[in-house]
Amino acid sequence: MAMGNRCSLLLTLYLFPLTVIVGASATGYGYGPNPNSYDSKNKFFPEVFSVQGVVYCKSASGVIPHKGSVVRITCLGLDKDGYETAPFSVLSRPTDANGYFLAKLSSELLEADGFRITQCKTFLHSSKLKACPFATNIGSGLSGAPLSAYRTLGSSKLRLYSVGPFVYDSTPQQKTPSHY
Repeated sequence: MAMGNRCSLLLTLYLFPLTVIVGASATGYGYGPNPNSYDSKNKFFPEVFSVQGVVYCKSASGVIPHKGSVVRITCLGLDKDGYETAPFSVLSRPTDANGYFLAKLSSELLEADGFRITQCKTFLHSSKLKACPFATNIGSGLSGAPLSAYRTLGSSKLRLYSVGPFVYDSTPQQKTPSHY
């Protein structure tokens, strides 16, 4: 009996510091409560919203609409306890002959589990044109164009966010040297 208590005590003394170390290391990586979380429900994205934009191909002969490119919309959210979620992404359908895309997103299933979308960005994802394979940061296509301004459509109150235009290039972009 005394041996069992002694083992329990040693096990507790061993595991407690390990728990503290793991807990302390996780707080700096987005696993803690978000101190900048929104208080008002109006700051969250609505249950259903859409993102639209245009993608172009820039080559030596000029700029033309980029048919068949795909755009990625990546969002963050908060769970019911105010913790920031891991990023999740949705891909648009390929752009049409005019380079236009429209992606409709629904957070209905997320909200049923207590998650709310707080911010989204749109990125260039893939190019179908072999003559224009290099993504550029025009319109924040590489760094991500945030969804901020929107317009409300009709009586449905659907929010339509516009981003871009985005551009693919026929030649790779030279990186500007950093002096820092």
